[in-house]
Amino acid sequence: MSTTTRWLDDEETQAWRAWLDLNNRLFARLNRELQAASGLSISDYEILVALTDDDVPEHSLRMYELGERLQWEKSRVSKQVSRMEARGLVERRHCADDRRGAFVDLTEAGLAAISAAAPGHVALVRELFFDGLDGDQVRSLGRFATTVLGRLADG
Repeated sequence: MSTTTRWLDDEETQAWRAWLDLNNRLFARLNRELQAASGLSISDYEILVALTDDDVPEHSLRMYELGERLQWEKSRVSKQVSRMEARGLVERRHCADDRRGAFVDLTEAGLAAISAAAPGHVALVRELFFDGLDGDQVRSLGRFATTVLGRLADG
């Protein structure tokens, strides 16, 4: 194994820093706008989206499954679910087969919240992110993301 560091060149450094800045600014703006419009944080929204995915039967996931989908640590999932449970967006239900396990169930209030928030959130994503791109750029972005995600899955 080589111990020589492969430093980023100037072009790679510029691209990497731009990518980090883009992610930070986009996330902050989406979070601010989502909270102002709907009272939901990005974290709330991510959980509600996960629970409303087409492949989630009865809008219910085990806590560990939710964490795996979102790539969140167990403690983060638990704290966020507790905050959302206090607001009536989700309910925690104990698992009969596993005393330490629990399900997270979407409530009617949670479904209403995501249904109300989604159109404005999608419009903002389109405005801030996609409206400035042409079809080739969107396809390139998709290929780029798929390539990097594949490399992440290998590790």
